[in-house]
Amino acid sequence: VQLVESGGGLVQPGGSLRLSCVGSGFIFGNYAIRWYRQAPGKERALVAGISSGGGLTDYADSVQGRFTISRENDKNTVYLQMNSLRPEDTAMYYCAKGSRPVLGGSYASWGQGTQVTVSS
Repeated sequence: VQLVESGGGLVQPGGSLRLSCVGSGFIFGNYAIRWYRQAPGKERALVAGISSGGGLTDYADSVQGRFTISRENDKNTVYLQMNSLRPEDTAMYYCAKGSRPVLGGSYASWGQGTQVTVSS
């Protein structure tokens, strides 16, 4: 199992970024995927999740209405569209593979992360 994140970078407050998570080594369309983030000195926190078929999603309250998670199973890719970015969104962002098609279960396989920095 391998997950590779990309799309991070430096953006000004109010700007947008789209993160990508490409999976390999498993049947991508059979599993839920979650995005997490970890800021310096803070614990890793859930950002968003999407079920295997894309029909169910969930979001942390802090990103609801600003971030959108989606997936293209034919490309083995999950996206995180981040709009109206704030300095407090600065963190390393990770995607993780679930153990089930639905959003519950465990998330034991992780990517290496992509850094998002929101600053003027």
